[in-house]
Amino acid sequence: MSEIELRGIPSVFVASSEFQDAAAGQARSLGSNTPAVFVAHPIQDRSDDEIRDLADGAFEELVAKLLCQR
Repeated sequence: MSEIELRGIPSVFVASSEFQDAAAGQARSLGSNTPAVFVAHPIQDRSDDEIRDLADGAFEELVAKLLCQR
């Protein structure tokens, strides 16, 4: 994602809440400050409707973080 941002393209990554600590550690080790949005864990076994609900719930935060980078 840092490569994308170096090209001037704002980015945000999405992960489940279970990975917040791991994401913070990885960001520190890579020197990345890519914004993140965390959704409820787990994701893998959710139905299509449940995934849509997660996406709908994260949408405003995603857009806000993308726009704050400009």
